[in-house]
Amino acid sequence: MSKDAYIHKLLPGSPGGPLLFVFHGTGGDENQLLSLGRDLAPQATIISPRGDVSEQGAARFFRRTDEGVYDMEDLTRATIRMAGFVKVHVEAAKPSAVLGLGYSNGANVLASVVFAVPALFDASVLMHPLIPFEPQVKGSLAGRHILMTAGKRDPICPPNLTTRLEAYLRADGADVTVEWHDGGHEVRPNEIEAARRFFADAAQGA
Repeated sequence: MSKDAYIHKLLPGSPGGPLLFVFHGTGGDENQLLSLGRDLAPQATIISPRGDVSEQGAARFFRRTDEGVYDMEDLTRATIRMAGFVKVHVEAAKPSAVLGLGYSNGANVLASVVFAVPALFDASVLMHPLIPFEPQVKGSLAGRHILMTAGKRDPICPPNLTTRLEAYLRADGADVTVEWHDGGHEVRPNEIEAARRFFADAAQGA
């Protein structure tokens, strides 16, 4: 696997500090979450890949056949490819901690990598993930820290699927925190503040 397997941007941080991977939502690109990542983890080196699937011109990390209906074969392909991309960057950087931040489709591919390779990320922020299937975790998530953020009126990700995902992650040993707001699929200030605290705690624990 090459470090350039995905078109991506890299923002250098403190040598030997955390490595933060950020994953954009549908229609975003490698620029979408860079400034947010820097705000949330000031010392981290940030790597932001661009999704390699186009949905009528909108970049995504894997294909879907309808809203909330995933091409599971392509999700498997994307998960394997992204896990390899992350691993090669981690091996090169030897960071103090490996962090992940994803929004919407980016949260979904991050979650899928966490299921497939539980030891890869020390701490992950999943903003408005939608996992409409029962995840098969390849190992234990014990010692992994996960923050999920969600809207109570999210038309794309119904709250019951958020709580179901929370239950799956807890059952496999993850330390899970959920931050809600009263709106929809948009990111609100309380989510950002929760993610800032979460990453600060993760960096201290590294």
